[in-house]
Amino acid sequence: MPHPDLDQLTVQPELLPAETNADPASWGARHAHDPTVVRDDDGTYYMFSTDAVANSTDIPAGVHIRRSPDLVRWTYAGTAFDGVPAAAAEWSGASGIWAPEVVRWPGGGWHMYYSASTFGSNTSAIGLAVAPAPEGPWEDRGIVVATKSGEQTQNAIDAAVTFGRDGQPWLSYGSFFSGIYTLPLDRNSGMPLQRGDLGTCIASRPASVDRAIEGAFIIYRPHEDRYVLFCSYDSLFSTYNMRVAVADHITGPYRDVRGRSLTDMDVPPSTIGTKVLGSYRFDGGTGWLAPGHNSVLTQDGPDGTEEYFVVHHVRFADDPSQHVVQVRRMYFNAAGWPVVSPQPYAGRDSEVLQVPVPVNGSWQVLRFAPESTKVVEAVPLRVESRQDANAGQIVLDGPERLFLLVQDPDVGTVELDAVVFPSWDWAGNRPALSFSGIAADGAVWSGTREDS
Repeated sequence: MPHPDLDQLTVQPELLPAETNADPASWGARHAHDPTVVRDDDGTYYMFSTDAVANSTDIPAGVHIRRSPDLVRWTYAGTAFDGVPAAAAEWSGASGIWAPEVVRWPGGGWHMYYSASTFGSNTSAIGLAVAPAPEGPWEDRGIVVATKSGEQTQNAIDAAVTFGRDGQPWLSYGSFFSGIYTLPLDRNSGMPLQRGDLGTCIASRPASVDRAIEGAFIIYRPHEDRYVLFCSYDSLFSTYNMRVAVADHITGPYRDVRGRSLTDMDVPPSTIGTKVLGSYRFDGGTGWLAPGHNSVLTQDGPDGTEEYFVVHHVRFADDPSQHVVQVRRMYFNAAGWPVVSPQPYAGRDSEVLQVPVPVNGSWQVLRFAPESTKVVEAVPLRVESRQDANAGQIVLDGPERLFLLVQDPDVGTVELDAVVFPSWDWAGNRPALSFSGIAADGAVWSGTREDS
C-alpha cells in the first residue's frame, strides 16, 4: 500500500529536490544538527536545533525552531533569539548557538539550555533561557556552566536535563576533552545547586580515539529503576554512531550490555558502549551516514502507555555535506535495554499492517558491529521466532517482545532479545514488520521483513 502523503514527507529527504541554504522555509527537516523535540499542550511538536550556516549573512543565528503536527512534516518557525545572548557570546566568541535542550519545567513554563562555543575549543558556555511556551518569547537568564581552555578539562556544550527518581533535575554535558559530566540543578531556578559545580565524570574515551564522545542524553526508567545514557562516539562528519549504557545512579557507573564501564580505559575503546545505531543502507534505499547526537521524546501513546522516539541527525552516504533530522521509534527489550527502529518514523497511520505478517521468513538484516565504522549493507537472512516455531505472527496494533533466531551462514544461529514491531519500509514503499534486538555478545541486530 503506497503511503498516502509520500511526496510530502520531509522525513524522506531523497524524495525532495536539492535545495540551497538560503530559504529556511524550504528546509523541512534538513539543515538541522543536535535536535531535541518537545510536545506542547495542544499536541504540536517543536524541534530545536543547532544554528545552520551560522556564518551566513542570509541565515539568522539564535536557535532554529521548527514545528510539526505529527513528527513527520516540519515547518520553520524562526529563532528563539536574535543572535547569541550577550554573556555567552562574550565568554565564548561564538557566532551561533549549538545543541539547545528544551524541557518543561515543573514549576511552570519551559527552560532552554543552549551552548556557545567555537569548533575545537573548550572555551565554552551553557546558558539558560526561560519562556512560557516553546515558541517563546525566550528570556535569557545567563550562564549556567562555563569552561575555559587551559583552565578546565571539561567542555561546556551539549547540555541535557534529566529528572531523577526523586524529581531532582540534573544537567549532563560534555564533548571530547575529558568526557561527559553531570551535576544537580536547583529545582526552582534551574541553575547549578552549587555555584561553580562542574559535575561528576560519567563517560570518557582515551586520546587514542581523540577522546571522541559527546551528545549525551539520560532518561530515568522507573520500570527498571535505573538510568539509561545515550551518547555519540567518533566523528560527526563521517563515523558518528549512537551508544547506550545503564546505571543504578545518575552519577554512574554506566555499563553496557557486557558490563563494561564507559570510563574504562583498559579495553579497546571501540568495544565499550552498546552500539544501537550506526551507518547503514537497505537494498534499494538511501545510505545513511553518521547518525548521532540524539535526544529522546517520551509521551503517552493512544493506549495510554509510554512510547519513545529517538531524534537524531544523519548524513547522506552519497553526499555527506547534506544532513537531515530523523525520528525513530524506540522500544525496550525483555531485559530492559533500548532498541531503535531501523526505519525512520513515517507517521502513525503508515505503520498499520493490513493483515497479520509471520515473523518466520526472509528479512533484510543489519548487524551494527561495535568495532566497525563502515556503512552496514543489509543482507537477506532467515529469521524465526523462538517462541512460535510454526508461524510467529505479530499482532497488528503494537510491538511484541520476542526472542528471535537469526540464521547467519557466517556465524551460525544467533539468538536476539528483540522487539518486533510494525513500521514503514522506505525502500519498499509499504508497511512492514521490523525488529531490533541484542545478541549475547552485545551486538545489535536490526531488520525489516521482505515482502512475501
